[in-house]
Amino acid sequence: MPVTSIDTNQIVVTASRVPEAEDRAAASVTVIDQKRIERLGEPLVPALLRLVPSVAVSASGPGGSLTDVRIRGAEANHTLLFIDGIAANDPASGNVPRFELLNADLVSRVEVVRGPQSALWGSEAIGGVIAVNGVDDAPGYSASAEGGSLGFRRAAASGSLHAGDADIAGAIGWQRARGIDAFDGHGDKDGYRNLSGRVRGTWQAVPSVELGLAALALTGRSEFDGFNPDPPFQHTDTLDSSRNRLKAGRLWARLGSQSSPWGGTLAVSTLGSTNLNLLAGDNLNRTRGTRRTVSAQLERGFSTGSVAHRIIAVADTEWEGFHARDFSGDFTNQDRTRRHQALTLEWRAHSKALTGDVAVRRDMFNRFRDSTSLRASILSELGGGFALAGSYAEGIAQPTFFDLYGFFPGFIGNPSLKPESSRGFEASLRYRGGAFDASLTGYRQRLHNEIVPTPDFNSTINRDGTSHRSGIEAEFGWSLGEQLRLSANYAFLHATELDAAGDRQIRETRRPKHSGSIALDGASGRFGYGASVAYAGTHFDNNFDVFPAQVVRLDSYWLANARLSYALRPNLQLFARGSNLFNSHYQDVFGYRTEGRGLYAGIRLGAGG
Repeated sequence: MPVTSIDTNQIVVTASRVPEAEDRAAASVTVIDQKRIERLGEPLVPALLRLVPSVAVSASGPGGSLTDVRIRGAEANHTLLFIDGIAANDPASGNVPRFELLNADLVSRVEVVRGPQSALWGSEAIGGVIAVNGVDDAPGYSASAEGGSLGFRRAAASGSLHAGDADIAGAIGWQRARGIDAFDGHGDKDGYRNLSGRVRGTWQAVPSVELGLAALALTGRSEFDGFNPDPPFQHTDTLDSSRNRLKAGRLWARLGSQSSPWGGTLAVSTLGSTNLNLLAGDNLNRTRGTRRTVSAQLERGFSTGSVAHRIIAVADTEWEGFHARDFSGDFTNQDRTRRHQALTLEWRAHSKALTGDVAVRRDMFNRFRDSTSLRASILSELGGGFALAGSYAEGIAQPTFFDLYGFFPGFIGNPSLKPESSRGFEASLRYRGGAFDASLTGYRQRLHNEIVPTPDFNSTINRDGTSHRSGIEAEFGWSLGEQLRLSANYAFLHATELDAAGDRQIRETRRPKHSGSIALDGASGRFGYGASVAYAGTHFDNNFDVFPAQVVRLDSYWLANARLSYALRPNLQLFARGSNLFNSHYQDVFGYRTEGRGLYAGIRLGAGG
């Protein structure tokens, strides 16, 4: 069995404004590639994110339910999501990414950069950045179908064509499940439906000019148990449901080639989202959001002696709109707009042993105070496969439309809010050699001007004082070529915030202190295999069934998933998959039960790339 070296030339796209080799990135980056995604066979992207260090996934019930992702103890709206280069946080849903809509059958790669990245990418990048790419552009096609426990059904198809200087790739995926009763197990089932599509095309008009188009549509319907509309407003078994839709597109022109000193990109993108909440089929409320962005990036590369430099300058303009309607009255009927501009300057330099990076960004808002973000990092090769990396970084999160203007009856918002801001350091020792790679990282971050509800929950304020986040991440990887790739990680998190009285620091909710995962995948002969085990330690949540709300403890749990495939022919594969194989009874969110063990089987056709 030959030993294959770890691939240190994998390109990462969000640790800088220009793509760079993974072994040259000072930031903490995790990449989940297409082979691992296919061999694990997870239906939705949040299951893959559980395998990333310091990422806490909170699902409000079974698959397809509202899902929050917190990186290094940050808030759910402090994660910036890109899908095929499009900023996809939902302006109609508190700027929170809709991870529960991300069908993994349309995904070829997931990249997670941990730590504040606002100096590069702007608002919401306090905890980190997640980039999700669509199906691979290699020529070929594939189609698959799967069914199993809890009425789960799934089908997907994708294809890519290459003709001369042009290529196009597209995919469509559908899922549905009957689900479980998320309240107490004795009521109506809470299921979901998901239909998504994606297309991407490029044309090399001349050797130094690439034109491109990317478009996507995510739609979903999920059923959930809400709250009794009458006093005392307790969580109960209800017939609530939501319908969510997000559509986006991006056009770009890329100028320059790898050998030319000058380069640049001009891009325009648009995003629209709709969220409709219903009770027993009757409309309750609806929000709609829009975002339009124009971005121009100019790059210049040059050398001084043995040091290669690259200067990147970026100008962005963004318009956002928000529309809300409450069908039970006119409490929240509103139409709001806002805009902002940003200027970013990044300098990168690298020699044989050192890589340095400095970035600064100025965000200019028309509804609240402007903000400046800074990031500086360095990576030093120590020899023998060892490297030392360190960085200082800042992040911001603009107030959401909900924070500024309210949403539900009695919640009026606060138009005078300031953006939240975070500052922090991280340092890591890394090793890469032969079949092994490993790293040990420590970080410390402080959040200021945190936006929180007022004590009577009828508005929002910027909290005085500071929220503290610090932790340690340990990662290990081992490769035996195509036969086996193994990765493991452990993360310790200390996340606290001031209590309501502002007297002492208390532990933040929905953030396990201890977490980790082990994942493996490989192929041997006609067999392909993938398995993962994710651990979430004891964590806390709020019980809103009592007044005032009480903090409750949620038990730790292990989630084990596995998939085994067998190729009848090179283009025909049968597979079986199991989820929650330990049959863990767990809750990410207090009062919302999750699914037990599930077993599934399916078939896959494929040819070409």
